[in-house]
Amino acid sequence: MRRPAQLPSTPERPEKEPAQVRPRAPRRGEEEPSEGPAADLGEPIVEQSEPTADAAELTSSMDVWRAARARRKALRAEIRRFTQRSRRRKIVWLSAIGAIVLLIGGSIAAAYSPLFAVEKISVAGATNLDPAVIEAALSDQLGTPLALVDTSEVKAALLAFPLIETYALEARPPHDLTVRIVERTPVGVIASEAGFTLVDAAGVALSTTEDAPAGQPVIDVDGGVDTPAFRSAGLVVRSLPTEVRSVLSGVSATTADDVTLTLDNGLVVVWGSADESALKAVTLSKMMAANPDARSIDVTSPDVAVVG
Repeated sequence: MRRPAQLPSTPERPEKEPAQVRPRAPRRGEEEPSEGPAADLGEPIVEQSEPTADAAELTSSMDVWRAARARRKALRAEIRRFTQRSRRRKIVWLSAIGAIVLLIGGSIAAAYSPLFAVEKISVAGATNLDPAVIEAALSDQLGTPLALVDTSEVKAALLAFPLIETYALEARPPHDLTVRIVERTPVGVIASEAGFTLVDAAGVALSTTEDAPAGQPVIDVDGGVDTPAFRSAGLVVRSLPTEVRSVLSGVSATTADDVTLTLDNGLVVVWGSADESALKAVTLSKMMAANPDARSIDVTSPDVAVVG
């Protein structure tokens, strides 16, 4: 009998070794497992593979970039914090300067506009002159903005009044223009073929009339108004006290050192030069009070007056 053919036996596969299980580390509050079979029953610990070199390099670059970015951000914050006060101060200064520029610009624009045009001209300081006549002479300035008043035209108009010695213009917004004048002080009249010319101490002719004006002495000086004798006589007249000036009728001089005065009552006062005129005036007043019947008083030397 034939035996049935036997299939070749398959080799037995080696059994896999059981995975090694590491004991679990005890948690906080747990007792450490004792050695023995029970200790081998811990949770299996799966060992993780270490990251590759490329992954580690990428992670390191990202960390460096983040750190640099954080440093830049912190630096910008610090700079912003330290410069905040400077920026605030700059804004305040720029705002103030802008406001001032606007104010000045607005003021200038308004000053040169018709809103500040001259509507009224007034004259102050006039005694012998008629203010209305002066105001009429300056009427051309009406309607002109205060800032554009032509001083040369004002000067030309005031030259027609020789009695004006100095003047000043005062703008009083919005519409008033004031002219302050100082009149010349007449010292007497000079007789000529044209009549009697009223002059001041500088020899400026103020007016000419046919008759001698009341209250003004007649000045008789060799050489006219352009001589030292006339200048000395003018200074003497201006230094006289009111009570003497009101009764003065004549002034004569041939040189600057021999000025002589004549009063209404015929009293002759030998004054001499214009030096020490204030002291001479005090001495003359005392001598006139003490000697009402005197015909002459010499105050050439004010400390030793001579009464005749």
